[in-house]
Amino acid sequence: MPTVVCYNNVCETLPGGLAIRIAHLTLTNFRNYKQLELDLPPDIAVLQGDNAQGKTNFFEAIYLLATTRSQRATAERELISWSIPKDEPVVARLVAQVQKTAAILQVELVLTTTNHSPETLAQKRIKINGVPRRAIDVIGQLNVVLFSPADIDLIGGAPSLRRRYLDITISQFNHKYLRSLQRYNKVLQQRNHLLKLIAEHRANADQLDFWDKELLEHGGYIAEQRLSAVSDLNVLSQPIHHEISSGENLQINYMPSASEDFSEGLKRIRQEEIARGMSLMGPHRDDLKFIVNDSDIGIYGSRGQQRTVALSLRLAETRLLQSKTGEEPVMLLDDVLSELDATRRHHLLSSVSSYQQVLITTTDLDHFDPDFLDQATLLRVSSGNITPMQT
Repeated sequence: MPTVVCYNNVCETLPGGLAIRIAHLTLTNFRNYKQLELDLPPDIAVLQGDNAQGKTNFFEAIYLLATTRSQRATAERELISWSIPKDEPVVARLVAQVQKTAAILQVELVLTTTNHSPETLAQKRIKINGVPRRAIDVIGQLNVVLFSPADIDLIGGAPSLRRRYLDITISQFNHKYLRSLQRYNKVLQQRNHLLKLIAEHRANADQLDFWDKELLEHGGYIAEQRLSAVSDLNVLSQPIHHEISSGENLQINYMPSASEDFSEGLKRIRQEEIARGMSLMGPHRDDLKFIVNDSDIGIYGSRGQQRTVALSLRLAETRLLQSKTGEEPVMLLDDVLSELDATRRHHLLSSVSSYQQVLITTTDLDHFDPDFLDQATLLRVSSGNITPMQT
């Protein structure tokens, strides 16, 4: 069934199977955006601006609306504009009009604090089509894949970054996984508290049996789904990496914290866990390993090799989301072209340009071929404002 999409009051009819896209974005008091109302085209947009003008903030807003989490803020209070006058409410509002195949979906996120103190925690309220919702109800409504210079840390950084990557990726197409993850984290907190009480002789070790059962149930499902997703990413990434690296072979392995049956492992290490007051086995301790030509690239790879693996991983992620949801994700490329050589830039742009909506930020338009820019909408980002670029 055909679908009508509109951009800047010009409408066109597209065939059925339209991918999700952001039609309009509203930002109020978000980072350096005092007030932004922006229509977004249904294909490729290149947002050019100098550093510290709001390009990454713009993508952060989209990522927040898609996942309910910032990819870089340590506290949500950081997201609210610091320039709000002292006599005004401390409120940031983000709204996306999301065009799907048969309907328009409005996703709204509001952050509020009681005062201007940077130590004050922000409260988050979410609505879908005007109806209050939980975060779990939003995730998966607008799927995005974000490419950024920080992706290199997925390869050589801390294991927690790779676990978070898997959790966000899988949660976008599997709500049961997200619910299990939430439950697992609560169980882990309770179990760690109990382990400390037992170590202090304030509780009985038999009380661990209940929490072990919960840990095994939810942790087992999490590990199972991660293993499946990593297997898919491994298959999808291999031909991509082979092409953009000029022949290197990539292997992505899921590395569980237990080399034995989860249940048996918990029994074996119970006394050690009590002594240390923490849970030492489970998906909260698992990791990913990236092997290129038999070498652990996270340890022994150059930054160039690690960046190429990260690029392969992100491109594989786009295909995984599409295969799992039946919809193309919105592609966000945040100033990544400057980190790549000409060959990798060409491959990346060729790979993503076939997607329905691709948003790219850059400081320098010279990173693009003229033919690519001819098919893109060009926007200027300056001091928290985004305007059409005069060509």
